[in-house]
Amino acid sequence: MHLAVHLVILAGATLAGVLALELVAVALRRAIPQAGATLERSLISRGRGPSRLIVAVAAFAIALANVSLSARVDRDVSHVTVIAMTAAIAWLLIRLTYVVEDVLLDRYRLDSADNLRSRRIHTQVQVLRRVTVAAVIVVAFAIMLLSFSRVRAAGAGLLASAGLVGIFAGFAAKPVTTNLIAGVQIAITQPIRVDDVVVIDGHWGRVEEISLTNVIVRIWDMRHLVLPISYLVSNPFENWTRDSAAILGWVHLEVDYSAPVAEVRGELHNILRSSPEWDGVTWNLQVTGATPSTLQLRALMSAPDSTASWNLQCKVREELISFLKSQHPYALPRIRAEIDTPHQPDQPSSSSHPSPPGDADLGQ
Repeated sequence: MHLAVHLVILAGATLAGVLALELVAVALRRAIPQAGATLERSLISRGRGPSRLIVAVAAFAIALANVSLSARVDRDVSHVTVIAMTAAIAWLLIRLTYVVEDVLLDRYRLDSADNLRSRRIHTQVQVLRRVTVAAVIVVAFAIMLLSFSRVRAAGAGLLASAGLVGIFAGFAAKPVTTNLIAGVQIAITQPIRVDDVVVIDGHWGRVEEISLTNVIVRIWDMRHLVLPISYLVSNPFENWTRDSAAILGWVHLEVDYSAPVAEVRGELHNILRSSPEWDGVTWNLQVTGATPSTLQLRALMSAPDSTASWNLQCKVREELISFLKSQHPYALPRIRAEIDTPHQPDQPSSSSHPSPPGDADLGQ
């Protein structure tokens, strides 16, 4: 009966602490408006679970100090309380990293026109948040293990053999360690960022996610290319948005030698001026090559981003071909051929070369 009373006291104290925390959370939610106050709203939503656990464990520990239990039971319950508090604090620290991420990502949004700095911040925050979470989990797990007396006693023996074990563990964990180091390197140097436009092994796409071990690229046809993060550190790739999202596009056309290049250049300018995809910075049309049968024209144009550039290139190609077909059909590529007959020598005439004499002539 005495034990049952103590258990009721412990449970009541724990429940009272959780209820008090819920009342505070309700008051804060009513005081903070729905719009704005990203930090406060994120703290309440992210910290609700770990805060409940911390308050519950703290209330339980306070009540435990004011009840009398047997030494063994008190020691075992206190040990479980320490483990639970360690887990709760680690959980809270992990959730706080998400709060920092929420605040920064809300301030630096990717949907702005010039999002270069925002993409840099997104990449750094996401990678460093994952590194921090991994570190918190490892430290919390180590503290939990060290709370056991047998583990602490075995610690000396483990440290004595740590050199040999470390060698084998290093070889076994080499891929994981390489990717982790590469992830930190990418977060600092940032050869790629979230939402960058890249070309990797001939695949064009956008960087969708950068984790500690992988980079996920969403290809233009909605497939996903998953690469180990160490691949991007040790292999070349194209980054179309490294310093700016603006990009130059070009269209190649094959035309006949009789094509009016000046008129085609003027038509290109008219097409670009009527196209919202053109940013008005750069344009040109030049003869970049010549084959035995055609001229090679290159139409150059700038665009604010790769998507607009692709659409602009397709539009320019289509409208320039339509212009040539309707206004200058002779300027389209043609194959010319000249038939040259072999030279025949003149046939001898009867007047200049008389026939050989006949029998009658010989008889005379």
